[in-house]
Amino acid sequence: MIPVTPTIALDDAEIEERFIRSPGPGGQKVNKTASGVQLRFDARHCRALSNAVFARLKSLAGRRMTVEGIIVISATSFRTQERNRQDALTRLVELIRKAAVPPKPRRATKPTKGSKERRLDGKRKRSDVKKGRGKIGRDE
Repeated sequence: MIPVTPTIALDDAEIEERFIRSPGPGGQKVNKTASGVQLRFDARHCRALSNAVFARLKSLAGRRMTVEGIIVISATSFRTQERNRQDALTRLVELIRKAAVPPKPRRATKPTKGSKERRLDGKRKRSDVKKGRGKIGRDE
């Protein structure tokens, strides 16, 4: 079990790892070793995640989540497979941790009386300035 929050823990069997070749320059060994990790997590069928957490996770994951609800995280920053595995797992846990925090509800507010008066006063002054710009009539 992988602890995410006090209430959420992921089962090791829900996480699938595939090893891929890391992109970028390298020597002769780079064509033989698969040090990069592609981590796949089926968030839609995970029992530890509630519907609300899944919905927030879907918006946070963005392109990293497929249509089927599988989160795909690729880690190729490090030279060793173990460090890349740890990096991918850490990024997944952080993503779920962010999704587990419910958003703070917005409290509706109204503008103060003073701010309304200042706004209308500014509009009146601007109106007077624009009225003074008119064409001069024949009788003036």
